[in-house]
Amino acid sequence: MIELSLTDLLEITGGKATATVAADTVITSVATDSREVLPGALYVAKPGEFSDGHTFIDGARAAGAVLSLAERITHDEERREHPAIIVEDAVDAMGKIAAHIVSHLKAKNDAKVVGITGSAGKTTTKDLLAGILSQAAPTVSPIGSYNGEVGVPLTVFSATEETKYFVIEMGATGIGHLNYLTDMVHPHVGVVLCVGTAHAGEFGGVENIEKAKGELVEALDTEGIAILNAEDPRVARMESRARSQVRFFGTGAVKPENAGVWASDVVVNAEGQPELTLEFPNGYSKRITSGLLGRHHVSNILAAANAALALDIDPELIAAGLEGRAAGSRWRMERLERADGVSIINDAYNANPESMRAALVTLAELGLGADGAPGRRTWAVLGEMLELGDESIHQHDLLGRMAVRMNIKKLVVVGRGAKPAYNSAVLEGSWGDEAYYVEDVEEARALLEEQLQPGDIALFKSSNGAGLRFLGDEIAAFAKEGDKA
Repeated sequence: MIELSLTDLLEITGGKATATVAADTVITSVATDSREVLPGALYVAKPGEFSDGHTFIDGARAAGAVLSLAERITHDEERREHPAIIVEDAVDAMGKIAAHIVSHLKAKNDAKVVGITGSAGKTTTKDLLAGILSQAAPTVSPIGSYNGEVGVPLTVFSATEETKYFVIEMGATGIGHLNYLTDMVHPHVGVVLCVGTAHAGEFGGVENIEKAKGELVEALDTEGIAILNAEDPRVARMESRARSQVRFFGTGAVKPENAGVWASDVVVNAEGQPELTLEFPNGYSKRITSGLLGRHHVSNILAAANAALALDIDPELIAAGLEGRAAGSRWRMERLERADGVSIINDAYNANPESMRAALVTLAELGLGADGAPGRRTWAVLGEMLELGDESIHQHDLLGRMAVRMNIKKLVVVGRGAKPAYNSAVLEGSWGDEAYYVEDVEEARALLEEQLQPGDIALFKSSNGAGLRFLGDEIAAFAKEGDKA
């Protein structure tokens, strides 16, 4: 992190230092979790949904924090004031510090910021783009899915004086959230991947999701570049909200006049990996094979390529950076092979109707033999898609029907929130030992440990809160003694 003095922090945050703060205090890192504090850290004592960060200041001090960013004065066991900067809103103050760092590096290094948003694919696209840019210059990108009012500043804090590129994943659960983030980092390039039904319940409908995601486009000034998915109508029409340049990406036969990097001859190989030709506006083209699983990742690949091109990265370097590159974050179509020949696809970090359907298509394709005939036995282990509001029953119902129509051999539905998927699968004609409903992860584990056989391929897919990502890890590590190689 870029070192900041007490004077810097007071000026940036507008806060007031307690009398116990040493005038020569310098911070070298920032943490919001006392368990992650490093020596020389600023500990942000933010209030949380289930706990108050102020209660962990003693622990943060013991771990090496030299200063706290707090909303009230607190004391140690001997009733001495903790060294702190007192502010009205600790999270807002943290955002001001992040904004200062970004502004400093823009002035020093002409640093560029890319903002990425969308209902699905943000983390994968972020990982792909960071992989490309890091070949050219020091690049900062989020750990995992840090993408909100806390996660974005934490991403920025990992910058050094040499940082040239920021790849910022931007999530939102309401209108105005992206405005807050864009005001913090002022992106030069904005990527909008898709507008789906994730968080529809929170947003109050897909129209509000579209409005919220478009805030990234509106934040770009006339020198900026918006990267938009031509194959998502809600994203494509965000062009009308842009002051910046606009470049489209896609795979269709007809390219818009302002098309950027496009894809042609897209196929999926026997390993489930997309193969495609990247077509650049300057006429350069390159055939690549992705390390990702599933045709739906083509959009993420193109989004990353376009964002890199918008930053003047050489097309050959872009293609080289995408060749063979797999997901950089866990639980995103992560493929694991067991010793007994069972394949696990763990895609249970996030879920919405669009990503669920894409994952099922990939599973079905992987289950086919080389001649297109049925090959490996496929299992879809599906948990609840959260935050769908009034659409929840309907969307889970559609999911179960799709699993049957895609000829998925075994369906395991986990949890009451997802049960409509089981009900609809039975109504669609899947019964007996083709479809199972279990109440919880423990029941699912017992069923899978008993019935998975060598050669099977199992997809685990659910929203984060359903916990199937951990079940996927456990099943990947399990192999019956008699079946181990």
